[in-house]
Amino acid sequence: MSGGSAPLPYSMRDVGAGGAYNNAKFRHRSRLKMFVQSLATNSNKYRCGKFTVGKFLSLLMVSGLLYLFLHKSPEGFVPGEVHGKDVHNNNVRRAPNIRTFWRKPPRLPPRLPPNEINKNNSLLQQSPSEWTSRQKKVKEAFEHAWSGYRNYAMGYDELMPLSHRGTDGLGGLGATIVDSLDTAIIMGADDVVSEASKWIEENLMKRISEKGQVNLFETTIRVLGGLLSAYHLSGGDHAGSGDSGIPASYKKANPERLLEVSKDLADRLLLAFTSSPTAIPLSDVILRDRTAHAAPDGLSSTSEASTLQLEFSYLSRVSGDPRYDTEAMKVLEHMRTLPKVEGLVPIYINPTSGQFSGENIRLGSRGDSYYEYLLKVWIQQAENRGTSLKYLFEMYTEAMKGVKHLLVRKTVPNELVFVGELPFGRNGEFSPKMDHLVCFLPGTLALGATKGITKKKALESNLLTDEDIENLQLAEDLAKTCVEMYFVTSTGLAPEIAYFHIEGNPEGGPGGGNKSNKYVNDIIIKPLDRHNLLRPETVESLFVLHRITEDPKYREWGWQIFEAFEKYTKVDSGGYSSLDDVTSIPPHRRDKMETFFLGETLKYLYLLFDESNTLPLDKYVFNTEAHPLPVMRSVEQASHSV
Repeated sequence: MSGGSAPLPYSMRDVGAGGAYNNAKFRHRSRLKMFVQSLATNSNKYRCGKFTVGKFLSLLMVSGLLYLFLHKSPEGFVPGEVHGKDVHNNNVRRAPNIRTFWRKPPRLPPRLPPNEINKNNSLLQQSPSEWTSRQKKVKEAFEHAWSGYRNYAMGYDELMPLSHRGTDGLGGLGATIVDSLDTAIIMGADDVVSEASKWIEENLMKRISEKGQVNLFETTIRVLGGLLSAYHLSGGDHAGSGDSGIPASYKKANPERLLEVSKDLADRLLLAFTSSPTAIPLSDVILRDRTAHAAPDGLSSTSEASTLQLEFSYLSRVSGDPRYDTEAMKVLEHMRTLPKVEGLVPIYINPTSGQFSGENIRLGSRGDSYYEYLLKVWIQQAENRGTSLKYLFEMYTEAMKGVKHLLVRKTVPNELVFVGELPFGRNGEFSPKMDHLVCFLPGTLALGATKGITKKKALESNLLTDEDIENLQLAEDLAKTCVEMYFVTSTGLAPEIAYFHIEGNPEGGPGGGNKSNKYVNDIIIKPLDRHNLLRPETVESLFVLHRITEDPKYREWGWQIFEAFEKYTKVDSGGYSSLDDVTSIPPHRRDKMETFFLGETLKYLYLLFDESNTLPLDKYVFNTEAHPLPVMRSVEQASHSV
């Protein structure tokens, strides 16, 4: 797709000085009447005796109409060179019949300000049944991805779709199976639910006891998060489980077994916390030995250490064991005490000293979900929002102010809003680099502004502060940029990393390959950054923004992205592949299907086209791997919300 928005239907010369369209210019008038009036007006200028030019032209027009009637074929008017011949070629252009000449021009849509045109056109174009049809296409894509995994890689962490085999890069716990289970439940993909839950019940506990090293963060967000979400959606947590909006007829997994496996895994992962000399957990765990150790360089990613709380806190709630929540929350309580740069933090932290390491500040890899969980943990534990966890929302608010002050810039020449980096801290040079991972931020900003309810409802209830409105606008601006990272490329798929052209910026390089895109000179894609890993962050934000703003353009953008995935990454034998270069056609494929394509990307696309009462954002919070967990309220809060 060449761009993120359709061109305006009328040229700017039709816009009055006040910025509004002049409706008088678009009144419906008969073309014949206009022509005759024009002849009558001009004929007075060119008279040759009594026989005027106007009379001559009128006679000529009548003669032409008589000629067309006399040469009419049964199928309408056809060119003279094909008269008397059988025409079998359906591509032959046929001359219009007489009704074409008399047909009135189409009714023009209501005159709208330019910024409203896309939204209303989308509303007119797509009916509810169309979105249901598109949602079905996403479900079919999920089942196709699963079929490739099931046929060639069942039990492995991930599918290699081109070589038809599996690979273990996440500890060998069958990560794709667990990551996919709640997606299958949400979609009503009953066969996948049966196959995935059967494998988990029969194999996962044994795998956990036998396998070696796993990363604490990846295992928590993908495996533990996936198990707990499926546990809830299968009815294990009866309190509030009816809020999901998922039909009761959909097949579920065995919640008791899911909880049993979750506790066994979490007990082993807890060693990363209890083995550390500080509140910051060690990065890796040896599952079979029940031991933990730091990464080779001794450091942990800030995002990894601070993106564990949703899962462990929920497990404490449903298991009745407070240890999980206590250990995980110590991390955020400790980070509260550390020095920050306007709420922003470096991307590394030392579990031995408990202090940040280096000055590199960014919202991309190793930094991203720290900011996400400040907000989401506060939202999840609704009963403590105004008391013991109030500091989390304050940290989030301060950080977003820092983002706007230090990291947000606009491109030249077209003023795309983006979030850059400070590789050497506040006093170092600004880098106009933005990972695709940063595209989680529009959704987080929107969620932070309205707390999950619609913008309309929040405004009607006078719940939005000026800062909330500013953050919501920034969310929409950044979502536009994230989408243009897709549309600026030849394939319509985003690169892993983009650079942006800013005033006085020495960065240069090739664009995305789509020369017709408006922003081809604003976005720079370097050769080493052109790959696409089927990431979910942009469609995640489109889903959240559509739920909150109810603007259908986010659905339209999501559909264009889905179509590009279908066109360039689908493997006929099953599964989807990553790409090496999104700027070339055909793109070279990479032999890997990440677990998050099923666990996140397709889930968010499916929910983007779903009704708003499915997993409503004021009752559910999605972990950073898109596993929905319920907002935990006190009994009094729960009864009040009902």
